[in-house]
Amino acid sequence: MRAEKAPPSPASKVVIEPPLRLQELLQELIQSNPELQAARKRYEAALTRPAQESALPDPRISASWISNGPPYPGAGLGVEPTSNVGIQVAQEIPFPGKRALKGGMAQKQADSQAQSIRGLELDLIAQLKEDFYDLCFTYESLDFIREKQALLRQLAQAAEIRYSTGEGIQQDIIRASTEILILENRTVALEQKKLTLNAQILALVNRPPDADLSRPEPISDLPALEPFDSVQSRALESSPMLGAQRALIDNQQLNVQSAQKAYYPDFDVMGGYYNQGVLKPMWEFKVQVNIPLYFWKKQRSGLEEAVATLAGAQREYRSQEQTLNASLRARYLAAQAARKLMDLYSEQIVPSTQLALESSLASYQTGKLDFLSVLTNFNTILDYQLAYYEQRAEYLKAVSRLEELMGGAASGSGSTSGSSGEVRR
Repeated sequence: MRAEKAPPSPASKVVIEPPLRLQELLQELIQSNPELQAARKRYEAALTRPAQESALPDPRISASWISNGPPYPGAGLGVEPTSNVGIQVAQEIPFPGKRALKGGMAQKQADSQAQSIRGLELDLIAQLKEDFYDLCFTYESLDFIREKQALLRQLAQAAEIRYSTGEGIQQDIIRASTEILILENRTVALEQKKLTLNAQILALVNRPPDADLSRPEPISDLPALEPFDSVQSRALESSPMLGAQRALIDNQQLNVQSAQKAYYPDFDVMGGYYNQGVLKPMWEFKVQVNIPLYFWKKQRSGLEEAVATLAGAQREYRSQEQTLNASLRARYLAAQAARKLMDLYSEQIVPSTQLALESSLASYQTGKLDFLSVLTNFNTILDYQLAYYEQRAEYLKAVSRLEELMGGAASGSGSTSGSSGEVRR
């Protein structure tokens, strides 16, 4: 019995995945990154400290009795005038201003933590942008290498034809085959880099490690590089690192005021009611004041400590300011250099080397040029085009780190004619 043939399956539909967009990744990062979520929870915990620190100490309630005869409560009550059962309530009251200072110190610590969270967020954003730009560079490089592999195979075929007709040498065929293998080796390295960048991006946005990422959206616009004076002024004003240190300085200033308040006494107020049976009830009220009698050992040393800590925080701010200026200068120079090289490759070097390659190919086909010269021009255009992609990624990464140091994205961005996208070949 002959088996029936299965009906032909319908043509499978080609599913086109949407491109991987940077803005969507950034939103995922801000919402889902575990490190950022943990930092926010620590900040929420820090926000509960000001209310705790500024609250009054817990009141104290105590019960007591005085008995005559047996020791149990109420013994002799109503018979002996000294027998009673009572309850007392006491409340410690710090000197006016002390609680507000403690609450203010806790609030400044929370403010410093908020700035640190902002700094962490900007650092993670910069990391994600760097990985995204490197991923774009990797995809563009792979496309270009594969395109040139096809051209090199055509060149190898031309060398075989010339060899078969006696116009070429076998060494040209070997060289072409070797160059094809070299390009394949570079393709394998770039594929491995692509997988590594995918894993890093997935970790930043808290996706499963085996999730797939589509091809990055092409970069059509490059952010403009602001003048350095503008970058520096924005960074000094909005840098989370400096903002966190300013909050710590404010905290230490309040700490100095708190140390000065320590010279003033605290109060303890107590009230009590005593039941004496048939006798009239007895009431007791008492105010206690602690005397900072040993201020030259305790309070004065505490004030000196607070003043020294404040001075240290101010020196630390100056150190961080210098570090920020140095980082700004380095990043800005890196961005400038990358932009100049990028423009140089796109506007002059790549077009001229492309013309040289096309001219050498035509000359080789007519027998006016040797294979080695064509291969040299081929490798030159390959290296320079890949260098353009790399410098564009380096420029974008340097701008991202500048944005991190400035406390936010740059104000200006725009198209860059002739410098964005793939160079015409």
